Amino acid sequence: MSTIGRRPSSTPRELTRVGDRLSFLYLERCTIHRDDNAITATDADGVTHVPSATIGTLLLGPGTRVTHQAMALLGECGAGVTWVGEFGVRFYAGGRALTRSSGLIEAQATAWANRRTRLEVARAMYGLRFPDEDPAGHSRQELLSMEGHRLKECYRRESARTGVPWRRREYHRDDFSAGDPPNQAITAAAQCMYGVAHSVVSALGCSPGLGFVHSGHERSFVLDVADLYKTDVAIPAAFDAASEGAEDIASRTRRALRDRINETRLLDRCVRDIKSLLGATGSRDTTEADQDRVTLHSDGDTHVDSGHNYGTDEPIW
Repeated sequence: MSTIGRRPSSTPRELTRVGDRLSFLYLERCTIHRDDNAITATDADGVTHVPSATIGTLLLGPGTRVTHQAMALLGECGAGVTWVGEFGVRFYAGGRALTRSSGLIEAQATAWANRRTRLEVARAMYGLRFPDEDPAGHSRQELLSMEGHRLKECYRRESARTGVPWRRREYHRDDFSAGDPPNQAITAAAQCMYGVAHSVVSALGCSPGLGFVHSGHERSFVLDVADLYKTDVAIPAAFDAASEGAEDIASRTRRALRDRINETRLLDRCVRDIKSLLGATGSRDTTEADQDRVTLHSDGDTHVDSGHNYGTDEPIW
């Protein structure tokens, strides 16, 4: 008797590219299962089907239950899964996305392990965020000061554009409702961006913990990547949502952010930026291969095929 568990894994060529997927899908108070190649969400209003291959990040909010078969399908299609708090503004745990190559994580580790190249990548990140300023030659402290000034300027600019009053940035970790509407919206947008960035980082096979600007956290690189798009994607979407009123602001922020992500093709941009920052556009990659490639380290930093007994030069299987 055939079972779902015996289905063969998809090859990389059969998977939907990260850049062609929905940025994220937030679900709460429902049971998540599978029906063939679709994810189903069952709640009081009935059953909703979502093709699994179209999901970039699945954000699981309070009251969700997910079955083993649903997780198996999400893992097979390379979707990121993140467990979040109410309103989607607290990150609790994340599932590992499908990865077939170590090329990018090797490039990331190489750049991170050297203090000089680590600073070069950090400067390049600031260059992407603020293209009208040249970060070359600046120390880390100077870069942090530049960031602070630019963020304040962005808040003032978006306040003037939307007419939303702005005082200062406030984040209440244990009480989302304690902030004013624009601060609630910015918090909701930031957490969604972290989920999206985490899924792209994992899908590309990078390490979430090896950051170039942030440090000391298991998601330092995720925070680095999410911040690349804070001033031109997350904050404008948050102020757009806040301009429509305070009611249900977290949900409206997620919808505004999702629209902006799709309009700007952010996932494609995110993939390109990560590869460019790590200098890995030509690195060893198996994303277009039909089979996984596993090699062994040999002398002179060369790689040889696995599956051979090199003492006798005979296959071991």
